[in-house]
Amino acid sequence: MPLAVYILGLSIFAQGTSELMLTGLLTEISGDLGVSVPQAGLLISAFALGMLIGAPVLAVATQRWSRRTALLAFLAVFVLAQIVDALTSDYWVLFAARMVGAFVYAGFWAVASATAVGLVPADMRGRAMSIVAGGLTVATVVGLPAGTFIGQHFGWRGAFWTVAAMSVLAMFGVLAKVPGGRPDTVPRVGREIRALVSGPVLLLYGTTTVATAALLVSFGYLGTLLTETTRLSAGWVPVVLALYGIGSVLGIAVGGRTADAHPTRTLALGITGVCLASGLLAIFAHQAIVTTILAFLLGAFGFGINPVLNSRVFTLAPEAATLGAAGNVASFNVGITAGPWLGGLAITAGMGYPSIGWIGLALGLAALALVAVSFTLERRTAPAPTPQDLAPADA
Repeated sequence: MPLAVYILGLSIFAQGTSELMLTGLLTEISGDLGVSVPQAGLLISAFALGMLIGAPVLAVATQRWSRRTALLAFLAVFVLAQIVDALTSDYWVLFAARMVGAFVYAGFWAVASATAVGLVPADMRGRAMSIVAGGLTVATVVGLPAGTFIGQHFGWRGAFWTVAAMSVLAMFGVLAKVPGGRPDTVPRVGREIRALVSGPVLLLYGTTTVATAALLVSFGYLGTLLTETTRLSAGWVPVVLALYGIGSVLGIAVGGRTADAHPTRTLALGITGVCLASGLLAIFAHQAIVTTILAFLLGAFGFGINPVLNSRVFTLAPEAATLGAAGNVASFNVGITAGPWLGGLAITAGMGYPSIGWIGLALGLAALALVAVSFTLERRTAPAPTPQDLAPADA
């Protein structure tokens, strides 16, 4: 595997820490800025909205740039956004800065995905994407609990300063190892869009959106659920979030090895696991040991499907690498936006934090239905076997 792929994964880790760490900091931010926990939770959705917009816009706008130049530019703006996050005392300035940081982070994701896939053979795309997306998984293991710990002991602003420093280090790695040079040909946007507007690709994007929402509706409020419903002390929250991250690492490692050979089976198994873990979380949210185990399982099953969701579009629409990757990012972030938003509605309506598990179960079942439709469509459109395919190998 080229070293540049690992550098891209580490860069995603630096930026992904900012995306994830608010889960463990909602209580601190809400108290400091004078807003409710659900309002603070909307900062997670703000980040996702920025990514939703940024992925397609920046993927198209930087097509003529060298990929290294684009990646460095995105990281530079991201660092500035983290500095604003750390300095502001205004909720709406923080909201806007989160969107700006997410906007360029989305561009980084799209260009990094296309870069990683372009550096490896077709049968290693899933594994390459598991490394790039694995940066976000490592962020759940290390960045999320570390950000929570820093926020609890040095203030939530200190977590943003840490992310800014890590992102600067990522810039040096990209500068040193990601190939430069302008693209030989510039893809035609219209051709790529036509390739993406097809039944299989749209079903894939729909599955990505709904499955991600199923996971994020629980994950977005997991830290607060642990303190408010499970009644764990704040000091145990980083530990449980780290277990969630360990599950994510295991899930994405396994999913990366099965994504290319068994995409449908990987999706079906992973989403089924998210459904079961979500439903059980709703039932056993008051029991610390069970909730801790379920957090681990949510991470394992939820991230186990990421390699398929990230790499499948390059097989379904190989001529749309640039916008295909952007579509992946946008789909993920529609789900990231919708999940915490739906959870916030339920919590604000007085349904309690365990309700997020029931919402996750319902969304997971919807995602499974989309996988079933995709599988049926693929079976119907697959070419019929030829006599040579049916002949014995030694014939």
